Amino acid sequence: MSESIDDERQRIRERKKRELQERLENGGSLDAADAVEASDAPDEPIAITGQSHLDEVVTEHDLVLVDCYADWCGPCQMMEPTIEALAAETDAAVAKVDVDRHQRIAQQLGARGVPTLVLYADGQPVERMVGAQDHGTLQGLIEQHA
Repeated sequence: MSESIDDERQRIRERKKRELQERLENGGSLDAADAVEASDAPDEPIAITGQSHLDEVVTEHDLVLVDCYADWCGPCQMMEPTIEALAAETDAAVAKVDVDRHQRIAQQLGARGVPTLVLYADGQPVERMVGAQDHGTLQGLIEQHA
């Protein structure tokens, strides 16, 4: 399984490299402000540290996919490459909530099973899914609400 994660990361790196080269060829710059302008969502999942942190992430970003997961959860582990790819490929910020460390947050998000994914658009929950989801389904939901 780690080979598939490494392969996915390598594909993401190659895509980002091509995008950067295209931007430079088209007169763009390496300026950090330009990168932020293109998308304010981070390219990696955000590990949520508490309720105020989650509130801040949901407020700061137009679209947020919250992944309620547990380290011991097999389906959660299977989804990890998909979650990382969505963070890198989409305009959504991806937030990860460890349900064992943050039981109250998980409860407030309605996570009765793991993985539970909650999609926020403009600060409001618009979709909730329980169980492993495929990349295409999640990407389609993100694009639908973008």
